[in-house]
Amino acid sequence: MRILVTGGAGFIGSHLCEYFLDRGWDVVAMDDFVTGSRHNLAGLAARRGFALVEHDVTEYIRVDGQLDWVLHFASPASPLDYLELPIQTLKVGALGTHNALGVAK
Repeated sequence: MRILVTGGAGFIGSHLCEYFLDRGWDVVAMDDFVTGSRHNLAGLAARRGFALVEHDVTEYIRVDGQLDWVLHFASPASPLDYLELPIQTLKVGALGTHNALGVAK
């Protein structure tokens, strides 16, 4: 199985990446690192089946190869982020979801 996790460098996304890698899945983590952290992926980067794509989900999403699942967890996800990044938060919620659905179909 092959899965795309948007927001893959965030707290929840990085744990999901690890969860699926531990079960033998191929994982594509996508993040633009506005609020996600490379530190969250440090233990995953060298693992077999893991790929990182640095990309803003508010832009068209293209992933080479077949995907079995798409999990959309990209979002600035704290009250402080909402205050500092209100437009980005809305764009990720609307356009990011639209683009994640597009790659899922």
